[in-house]
Amino acid sequence: MATETAYFSRIIFLFGPTGVGKTGLLPRLFRHGYGVINADSIQVYRHLDIGSAKPSRQLQSLVPHELLDVAEPWEQFSVGTFVRMADEAVIRIASKGDIPVLTGGTAYYFKHFLHGLSEAPPADSRIRNEIAGIKEEKGLAWCHQWLAEVDPVSAVRIHPSDTQRILRALEVWQSTGRPLSSFTVPDGPRHGMKPLIIGLERERDDLKERIAQRVKAMFEEGLEDEMRRLLMMGAVSSWPSMQGIGYREFFQAMRGGEMTHSGIATQIARNCHLYAKRQYTFFRSFADVTWMHPDDDTGIKHLVDVYLGI
Repeated sequence: MATETAYFSRIIFLFGPTGVGKTGLLPRLFRHGYGVINADSIQVYRHLDIGSAKPSRQLQSLVPHELLDVAEPWEQFSVGTFVRMADEAVIRIASKGDIPVLTGGTAYYFKHFLHGLSEAPPADSRIRNEIAGIKEEKGLAWCHQWLAEVDPVSAVRIHPSDTQRILRALEVWQSTGRPLSSFTVPDGPRHGMKPLIIGLERERDDLKERIAQRVKAMFEEGLEDEMRRLLMMGAVSSWPSMQGIGYREFFQAMRGGEMTHSGIATQIARNCHLYAKRQYTFFRSFADVTWMHPDDDTGIKHLVDVYLGI
């Protein structure tokens, strides 16, 4: 029987910003002999299909995905839960002789999967709910300012619009009295991992146009109806899943009394573009990334073949 380390000896990371073309690449290059693991923090939720740009059922039938639809939209899905479930998925895939491919746009999922979690305590739902209530009452900007007072290092590291990471840092402060930044973060890769790390990139104007077309397609596919169904389920802005781009804009519009289709679509596209810029910044901090254009099938296949010794 293979050791646990052996299961992680060959693994591919495929990441890039929102709208770059990760999903379209999968059936072209990773259909046979690979197992895909979702690393998108909104696609883990059930019932969030259109706004999260979740792979279609047709694509999933061609390229099965792990870690899609594994949480209810009102549940907290922590990075620790992701790492644990991704580990289990890697072992399932590798034990069949296939190559695990971790793909998505949630940078801190990749970071903690590769290097492990800090020594900070696990998520505390009671404290998290209390802080989420404060955020609803006073706003995210107020919470980020609070974080700057109690943990200035984390406040600099965390973008002012990154709700989940702001709430997590405040949760750690409230539960331990220590800044999140004071906890040790592992240095080296877990399990001796040496993944092939492929970053996908496009020219800025090209990416911006793709994001605009993607948002247009979401509304054509029924994003507003999907949001209505979620509201009928009891969705509120404090649900973790509703922090995702494509959903939170509806709550912002309801609070502001501006519920026009075009206004919400414009805000979603703007937020996607800003998020893509932050994703690039984070992904470029990874070591040993090979950046490729997502349409360069030949070049990407060559990278994979060399890595696998084919």
